[in-house]
Amino acid sequence: MNIKKVVKLNFLIIIILILSIFLVNSIVLEKLKENQISKKEISKLVFMQENMNFLVKDIIDTQNLKELQEIKDEFLTYEIKFEKIKELLLVKDKDDFLDFLIKDIHKHPKVLKHLLLLSKSEKNIEENFEKIFEIQKRKIELNSLFLQAYPKESILRKQIEKQILQTKDFAILKDFSDIKYYSKEVFFQHKEKAHLELLLKKIYSLEKKYSNKEIKEYRNIVKIISTYVLELKKLENQEKLLQDNITKIVKENKNLNFKIEHEIEKISSDFSKKSYSFIITLLLLTIVLIIYLSFKVNRNVSFTFDEIEQKVQEGLKTIKKLNKEIEDTQKEVVFTMGAIGESRSKETGNHVKRVAEYSKLLALYSGLSLKEAELLKQASPMHDIGKVAIPDSILNKPGRFDEEERQIMNTHTKLGYDMLKHSNRPLLKAAAIVSLQHHEKWDGTGYPKGLKEEHIHIYGRITALADVFDALGSNRCYKKAWEDEKIFKLFKEEKGKHFDPKLVDIFFEHLEEFLKIRDSFQDN
Repeated sequence: MNIKKVVKLNFLIIIILILSIFLVNSIVLEKLKENQISKKEISKLVFMQENMNFLVKDIIDTQNLKELQEIKDEFLTYEIKFEKIKELLLVKDKDDFLDFLIKDIHKHPKVLKHLLLLSKSEKNIEENFEKIFEIQKRKIELNSLFLQAYPKESILRKQIEKQILQTKDFAILKDFSDIKYYSKEVFFQHKEKAHLELLLKKIYSLEKKYSNKEIKEYRNIVKIISTYVLELKKLENQEKLLQDNITKIVKENKNLNFKIEHEIEKISSDFSKKSYSFIITLLLLTIVLIIYLSFKVNRNVSFTFDEIEQKVQEGLKTIKKLNKEIEDTQKEVVFTMGAIGESRSKETGNHVKRVAEYSKLLALYSGLSLKEAELLKQASPMHDIGKVAIPDSILNKPGRFDEEERQIMNTHTKLGYDMLKHSNRPLLKAAAIVSLQHHEKWDGTGYPKGLKEEHIHIYGRITALADVFDALGSNRCYKKAWEDEKIFKLFKEEKGKHFDPKLVDIFFEHLEEFLKIRDSFQDN
């Protein structure tokens, strides 16, 4: 094969390899996005089942038919939402072009198996809820009947007691005293058939010694009320069994959700590793072909020194361009994941942009190199990536958290760190530090580790100040943006407490630059 054909063929292969790199990058980004959506929808399914279980507890406590129906309507709402998400994942999500290359994560055999089990358990919860609803409805009816009949029993008992006291007959008084005791046991304490039989036995005994119209009427009303009470006791036992069954199902579903999240994380990690390994292989192959092509040209064509140098420079530019493309892709993936974390709490993408710019500015003025400052700028958008694992009910709650909700929310720092800590790439290592430490405080009162002063990494200290400044000046679902003067006052008060005092001084010395950044990246 002559040199011209070799050159043409190699250039054609290089072009194909470059296009392949761009294609693989696009597929990786798209599948990462789809996998995040699938993970979020699966978490919604488990969260809705937990809410269904809470409604089961509510329905057992209600004593009102109207409230009972309202709880059922709310349960049906969750049921419809569950079915829609399940249908979206398992039925309506048809394979597209990318799916023929790489299957969606929720269609992976292991994940799909757990999803089908989750769907089956949801049907069991629905069936048990319907049974509990009917039982509770009957309990409310029986309670109503009891409340209507019991006053009659009480009045009759008091009338009989008044009559018997006048007889001053000890045996009759003893029987009546036993009747009072066993009536409480039947109606309010043990509610058992054995105690009812004892009560009726005492009534019959009294009738033999002292029979009148009121006693016979009292016996009949006791039988009626006892029927209500014994049926209520039976229904309560049935209800307890059903509730325990639902609780067991929900507990099993939590384990299923853990397995699903573990599988998704493992599959996503394997997918990313294989994808980037493939990209690196293509890149190396491209470099080898460029070197081979240069060698062939050098041996077979009489290029001048300038021509050779020009060809080498073009090859180096291509390599640099490819390296930059990989680097830019990595940065884009990091920024996209950071934006996903913020969007779950209904914050705009501009929040992470502003925090990134503030962090770079603080880093430069605090003495970090331009390279380090740029690295922190790229890593800081990942500070809240752990929020992707926090339930929406807590993340978007329009008000203050209770203690349990606050504890769950605080885990987002460790969750984010666990997602990123395994990487050896400088950018992701920096992002792991930022995620873990951006809620630590200078005086040691922060979380998750309560680090103090310079034991907190400079990346964490910088991101903490940048994040708080932007969060206070932005609208959230639980608050409105603060006025600047109020923010500045807080920063002065928290100097040496929440924030590194040196960084607070830098912030106020260069305040105009921070405000300019905020104005340049305003939320729409």
